[in-house]
Amino acid sequence: MEDEIAEVAVPAHIRLHQQKSPHSTEQYTGLLYDLILSGKTISRRINKAGLLDILGGTGEVNVQGENVQKLDEIANRILIYRMERCGALCAMASEEEPNFIPVSPEFPRGDYILIFDPLDGSSNIDVNINVGTIFSILRRPQGTSGDVCLEDLLQAGAQQVAAGYILYGPSTMLVFTTGQGVHGFTLDPGVGEFLLSHPDIRIPERGKIYSVNEGYSNCWDEAARQSVAYFKGTDNLAQAPYSSRYVGSLVADFHRTLLYGGIYMYPPVVEKPQGKLRLMCEAAPLAFLAEQAGGLASDGHRRIMDIVPDQLHARTPLFIGSTQDVAAVEAIYKRYK
Repeated sequence: MEDEIAEVAVPAHIRLHQQKSPHSTEQYTGLLYDLILSGKTISRRINKAGLLDILGGTGEVNVQGENVQKLDEIANRILIYRMERCGALCAMASEEEPNFIPVSPEFPRGDYILIFDPLDGSSNIDVNINVGTIFSILRRPQGTSGDVCLEDLLQAGAQQVAAGYILYGPSTMLVFTTGQGVHGFTLDPGVGEFLLSHPDIRIPERGKIYSVNEGYSNCWDEAARQSVAYFKGTDNLAQAPYSSRYVGSLVADFHRTLLYGGIYMYPPVVEKPQGKLRLMCEAAPLAFLAEQAGGLASDGHRRIMDIVPDQLHARTPLFIGSTQDVAAVEAIYKRYK
């Protein structure tokens, strides 16, 4: 039985796919292992959230102007503490931190950069809705030396060597890509391992679900309104209205889109013409997953993976999911360019 489990656990999967990856180094493997261990630790804390005094806000506001939840802070500390010591990183960046975090000289340093949202959707924890950790792994540009600088982190999503998320819900799932397809693992509490449960995930070419916060519709531009009207009407490829599903937790909404198809949309609004979602720790890693699963990710005009951030917390609109559905939105945006 132990041999059977080892064949489908994450370590065995990583070893198998290392042979196909240009980043098959001990540093890279160790980085993924420590990231997975961090996810297990966060999952254990979240599972106790209703029993311990770790629900609600801290009373502080983060760099994004959002109220910090207690579990945001806990997840952020867990990731920074463990990943700084993994020996594979030279720098990190977190949605919760205003500046990037260079690895302290007291710890071994590697060639990789980790960018993460420690707990996406954390405001939903109080009502027991799925939340997750989103991560992106980059390699420091070749030819650079000395202290890490911000420019080392400002890379297009196409430069990612791995990306994924850990979804905390009825079960804890790890979904990630190293550029060799997308694979999903479910945490088995009995053995303490993530076991392969969703091999080679593929997004359907067209879905039946659209996901967007329509409460902001009065703040959208006309292209966004027409895009939503397209999915609500019958003049679309399905020739029928799509179902509306919106959790309000990006990682949960994307996970459904990844498995069932359709489209997740976060258009720009008047107050945030550049978009609300963070490019480097949310949109880019999810775009990498979407493309590896056969889908698309766009800001309405450009491929998300091609956008080079001009600042650490750069923002972007996001339209992500099934190829035909995202292409339909891009066609609408072209008419209003």
